[in-house]
Amino acid sequence: MPVRSPAGSRRPRRRAATLTAVPLLLAAAALLTGPPAQAAPEAAGPPAAAPAPRCSPAYRITQTLDGGTVWRMCWHYEGNAGLVLDDVSYQPKGERAPIKVLTTAKLAQIHVPYDDGGNEYDDLTGQGFAQGLMKLDPAECPGGTIKTVRVPGAYDPAHPDVSGLCATTRARGHAYRMGPYPGEHARTYQLQGKDLLLYTVNKVGWYEYISEWRFSGDGTMTLQVGATGTVSPGDFDAGDGRGAPLGKGAKDYATSHSHNVFWRLNFGLDGSAANTVEQVDSATTLRPGGRTPTIRTTRTPVTKELAGDTGALRWWRVVSNAGKNRDGHPRSYEIVPGASSKYTGRSYTRHDIYFTEYNKCEQFASNNLANCGARAGRSVDTWVNGQPLKHPIAWVNIGFHHIARDEDQEPMPVHWQGFQLVPRDVTAMNPLTPPALSGHNGHYG
Repeated sequence: MPVRSPAGSRRPRRRAATLTAVPLLLAAAALLTGPPAQAAPEAAGPPAAAPAPRCSPAYRITQTLDGGTVWRMCWHYEGNAGLVLDDVSYQPKGERAPIKVLTTAKLAQIHVPYDDGGNEYDDLTGQGFAQGLMKLDPAECPGGTIKTVRVPGAYDPAHPDVSGLCATTRARGHAYRMGPYPGEHARTYQLQGKDLLLYTVNKVGWYEYISEWRFSGDGTMTLQVGATGTVSPGDFDAGDGRGAPLGKGAKDYATSHSHNVFWRLNFGLDGSAANTVEQVDSATTLRPGGRTPTIRTTRTPVTKELAGDTGALRWWRVVSNAGKNRDGHPRSYEIVPGASSKYTGRSYTRHDIYFTEYNKCEQFASNNLANCGARAGRSVDTWVNGQPLKHPIAWVNIGFHHIARDEDQEPMPVHWQGFQLVPRDVTAMNPLTPPALSGHNGHYG
């Protein structure tokens, strides 16, 4: 593993052999991918046998959660992206077969520019993110299993296997609650849920990144990265006028910087890559006399590659062309961004989401290592060039502007950034609906 840098430098020195070998690691392929899942039938019936995954048992994850929901997936570890999830499927109680959601999902970059313009890093493809996989203590994975990961291009070639992937469950809190008005005599329905949680910790310089993937019983996925570790002492400079003072008085300053985290999502809803994308916008119209404003919502198919920006009433969903729920509505997943600080210093960070047509060569949102052709750029913004979307890839960008504070010393509390994938019409009702309420589809009581 790399050692901490001297006080005068911002990142630990990397062995030249490691960095020069990194582009070769891009070719590290998935171990094995799973078979396409079939769309759930319109009529209920006994559950069908789940198709056998195409990965070996050591790389399978299957977890039954609250309400009978089963999540299934494979995983592998790449030499730049780190953990990659393959063939993610979701089977709520009452569905005869697993519903495939994602073909692959992974981090696509952590871009770290410093406010003083002195340093700028691409942590995945330039700073050995994957090689910095940390060994986890059993206490860090309560109630779960720590899986052994073989790290391509490991810093210590004699010990490439790291106990670095935690698979466990974690309390979610309320999955739902519905109770009577005060004074009414009726039952309260509530469920305390648990999530399937997968995570790794990767060390890059003074930072440690916790990459979390959460899967809930209602079909929601939460993807987030937490930054912890410590503030680099090499970034203390009382003269740059940009950072916030740390320590006694105003002698030392930690240079402010950004963490722009990208994820790459290859959807495969209902086992088909031919998904469609929709943009949903709601426009507000003010009315005279203080009357309540009106809001009109429109859905626009995204038929060509897109660089999109979130708005107060704008969102996107990826829609299945192969399966519908029992109400006859196409299944889809909505992309719900979390809080984000947009960094406008680079063209590829100026937009919140990108949809590009699948190209095997396009793997990282910036500093893409592979040579994709003479006219192809090396960042996601250059790949949005008007191609029709037949096999869309979603790239989600969530930014955090880190202005250090006294509390960041030491260790630094985790600061999180991420987003959710929320099922929209995947099932006809809440998949956790208790039996007593199962007849309330489309009406109350």
